[in-house]
Amino acid sequence: MPSDSPLSLGIEEEYLLVDLESRDLARDPPDSFMRICREILGEQVAPEFLRCQIEVGTRVCSTISEARAELARMRRTIAEEASRHGMGLMAASTHPFAEWSDQKTTDKERYAKIEEDLQAVAQRLLICGMHVHVGVPDEDLRIDLHGQLVYFLPHLLALSTSSPFWRGRKTGLKSYRAAIASELPRAGLPQTFSSAAEYRQTVDLLVKLGRIEDASKIWWDLRPSARFPTIEMRITDVATRVDDGVAIAATFQSFVAMLISLKRRNQRWRQYLPALISENRWLAQRHGVDGTLIDFGRREAVPFRDLVEEIIALTREEAETLGCLDEVDRIRSIAAEGTSADRQVAVYERALTDGSSEKIALRAVVDHLIEETLEGC
Repeated sequence: MPSDSPLSLGIEEEYLLVDLESRDLARDPPDSFMRICREILGEQVAPEFLRCQIEVGTRVCSTISEARAELARMRRTIAEEASRHGMGLMAASTHPFAEWSDQKTTDKERYAKIEEDLQAVAQRLLICGMHVHVGVPDEDLRIDLHGQLVYFLPHLLALSTSSPFWRGRKTGLKSYRAAIASELPRAGLPQTFSSAAEYRQTVDLLVKLGRIEDASKIWWDLRPSARFPTIEMRITDVATRVDDGVAIAATFQSFVAMLISLKRRNQRWRQYLPALISENRWLAQRHGVDGTLIDFGRREAVPFRDLVEEIIALTREEAETLGCLDEVDRIRSIAAEGTSADRQVAVYERALTDGSSEKIALRAVVDHLIEETLEGC
């Protein structure tokens, strides 16, 4: 999704394919399924690391409403084709009970190299995420914003959580995906840099040493895109409801715009020690919107729902300019009503209370996720 337009937007989402009979993952979808999806959606749809996954990406969008329309169309199209092959489409970052050891890797040279290099770490990557690109053509400005945006990553993670289950167990975390993803090398919270030149030198050294082929093998929660003139936010789970994902993307875009506005006034967002941001990342991963995050300026833990009001106020001017104020305002509803993770746990616990076995309760979660993936599409 390359673009020379500042603050253009692109969203990538990864989904899971579910066998409608067993509610387990579709370990080996027929080749005809992907072929037909590609015929309809072209380069906007692609296989992922595992055959039970599928990835979509919007075109370069000038507005958040354009991005929403594209995501809804792609979800609807893929779900319709999946149903013809006995499968359902599920937008969640983990499957409630599937086993990673049962899955098949997509036959692609890049994925084979990753699996050979990372071994069991790669094989366990039965996770899906949402990545948001915001166009910032100036390289030095991208690096400057990259260092400041790290502060807001836990807030975005808390809003997105959709992975409370892993291998048939309620993990007690709202984003277990974040735990799995952290096993990757060059993952988690990003290194920050004083200049674009320092960033390029770091990447060039890793390439020279044979550690990576290019910057696409850097899997930080936030990174300068390896392919496009964008800042790429990667920390979030994939939101089950399309409108929740769009709200999170709009909020990230508004954060970028807000920091640019500060720069024009010769101001900037304070950068805090990585150890402090890591603490907030854990709180978001563990509790989602139900918990607190630490306000380091005030030196106190603040309920996340209170922080949401601050985020909306902080980005309001920029969101109005970008035409995404309604989408940013929606994060208030996400915080009040809960994320996909909260709804999944509620479905599971309600089924157990009604007398269902754990197996049946987990299947109920899968049915809920398949239905909610198409809500609003």
